[in-house]
Amino acid sequence: MPTPPDAPDDAITPGSRIYETDDSVAQYLEFHYGAELFGVANFPLACIAAAVEHRDGRPWKRGLDVGCAVGRSSFEMARHADHVDAFDFSAAFVAACERLQAEGELNYLIPTEGLLREPRCASLKANGLEETAGRVQFGVGDACRLAAELTDYDVVFAGNLIDRLYEPAAFLREIVSRVVPGGLLVITSPYTWLEDYTPVDRWLGGRPDGGKTLDGMRQVLADSCDLVGCEDIPFVIRETARKHQHTVAEASFWRKH
Repeated sequence: MPTPPDAPDDAITPGSRIYETDDSVAQYLEFHYGAELFGVANFPLACIAAAVEHRDGRPWKRGLDVGCAVGRSSFEMARHADHVDAFDFSAAFVAACERLQAEGELNYLIPTEGLLREPRCASLKANGLEETAGRVQFGVGDACRLAAELTDYDVVFAGNLIDRLYEPAAFLREIVSRVVPGGLLVITSPYTWLEDYTPVDRWLGGRPDGGKTLDGMRQVLADSCDLVGCEDIPFVIRETARKHQHTVAEASFWRKH
C-alpha cells in the first residue's frame, strides 16, 4: 500500500508522539491480543463483529482499517474481506503489525508496578488469525491526507480515531468518497476531545456552542450517508497490574448512498 503524501506540520500534534514509544506499543499489543479483562470483550474483535452485523448481506471484497494501531481489527476484518489495506500514523505501531504478519508472534513487556515488567507474547495463531495475515497490507499514513490509491472500499473502519485527528470534518468528507455506493463506514470513539490532538474550533462536538459528536458527524455526512446503526462498545486498557482504563466507545454505522 502506498504511503500518503507528506502531511503539513500540524499533522504532528503533541499528543500523537506518545504512540511512538515502546510502552505504548506494548500497551496496545496487550489491548489487542491479550486476555479479556473484567468480563469486557476484546475491543477490535467486538467492533468488526458489529460491523459484520451491519453489512446487509453485501460481500466485502476490499476493506480499509484507518488508524489500525497494532493490527487486530485489520486481521479480524480480513476474515470477511478478500483484501484489507490498513495504516496508522504511528510508525512504531505499523512496525509491530508487520512483524506480527511476518513472524506470527511478537514478544513484549508490560508493566506490573513501578519499573517492574513481565513478558507477554502477541500471537496470531492463538487468536485464530494466522490464515488472514496474507490478506492485509500495512503502511504508515496520515488519515487526513489519504493517498489517491486508497479507494473503492466495501467497508472502512475508523476505530477510536475521529477525536485524535487535526481535521476530523475534512477526514469524514474525504473518507466517505473512498467507500463504494452501498458500502459501510464504521466509526467508533469515546469522544475524548483534547487540544493536544485537535484545535477546539475543529471539534465535531463537545463544545458549549455545539451538540454531541454524533450530531456533528451526521451533519457532515448527511449528503452522502444514512446512519443505519449506533451502539456502545466498551473496552479496557491495562496500564499496570492494578490500574486499568475502562471506557465506552460509541460505534456508528453509516451506509453510503
